[in-house]
This record gives sequence, C-alpha cells and structure tokens, in this order.
Amino acid sequence: MKALVINCTLKPSPAPSNTQALADVVIAELGRRGVEVETVRAVDLNLLPGVATDLGPGDDWPAVHAKVLESEILVIASPTWVGHPSSVAQRVIERMDAMISETDDEGRPVAYNRVAGVVNTGNEDGAHHVISEICGALIDIGFTIPGQAWTYWHLGPGAGPDYLDDQRGHDWSAKTGRTMAANLVSVAAALAAEPMDAPPQ
Repeated sequence: MKALVINCTLKPSPAPSNTQALADVVIAELGRRGVEVETVRAVDLNLLPGVATDLGPGDDWPAVHAKVLESEILVIASPTWVGHPSSVAQRVIERMDAMISETDDEGRPVAYNRVAGVVNTGNEDGAHHVISEICGALIDIGFTIPGQAWTYWHLGPGAGPDYLDDQRGHDWSAKTGRTMAANLVSVAAALAAEPMDAPPQ
C-alpha cells in the first residue's frame, strides 16, 4: 500500500516546517503498518493556477497528479492562516478539481477507492474549519474520508508559539495522528477488498 503526503506549508525547503513535523507522526505510524509513504512539499514546485491536470510547459502538477493516482492514501497537511487552509493547499485542491471528471476503465472517478485525511497546525484557532474545508473538497473529488482521519495542533485563539517551539499538546496530537493513520489503512484495505462501483447513470 502507498501513501502520498502533500505538505502545503508556505516555507520552501529546507526551512523547518511545523506542519511536516506533525505529519511525520502520521507517516511513522503508516510506515509501522507497512505503508510506503512519499512526501511532496508543494511550495517547492511550480504549480500553475488552474483547474486542469496539465497546464503545459513548466507545470509541475502532472507529476504530483501521477503520484496521487499511484497511492491508496492521500494526506493533505496544511497550516492555518487567517482561519483558513494555506494558499498552497487551496492551489493543490484547485488542481485536483480536474479529477472529478477523470474516470478509470470501469467508469469510476479516479479518486474512488482511495482514502484521504488532513494534518493541520497553527498558532491560532480554526483547526476544525480548516479540516472541514479540505475534507469537503476531497469528498467532492471522490475520496473516502474515514472517521477521525485527521490530527491537529493549535494552542487556541490569537498569536502564539509554533508546534516545533512548544511541547504542550504534542501527546494528544500524536495519539490522534496515530489513530488517523490506523483508520486510513483500515478503510483503504476495506476498499481494496470490496471496491466501490461506478456511480449509477
């Protein structure tokens, strides 16, 4: 089984990423369960604005799209900025919009029989809003979202420290992250054993 984590931090590599640090908890648990995990830091790529899979020369999205289709599990990891997913996360979701009309050989949307979850960090409140926005988009595209397939770390409203700078709440976020990984693997395995059919016409 394969998983793809798309880190939607605003920080280019090699800058430390709070969002990646929490995603690494999920990645470790996925690996412990035998899942091969690849991570993409979207801000390092040239993801052109638009809602098509391939926007021509210089567009790095087609390679990411291929990685999504090679994976049974997708994790979108995003910080919170002004109460919303990062602009990078929004760009990724917009590019995935094209998948709604892409189908496999049996007429199923290509996201069918794939599961997805969300990792979220920030120093302000809004985690549930960010998770809801990203999960809602992924459901529209065709992904299955297992119960409790998310984890987050926030210390409440207003300015505050970053995940890497403050150990408060890490135990809860890590436990929730391990649960997220377990639920993603379980539902992915169930869908592999009993795949969803193409939508009725």
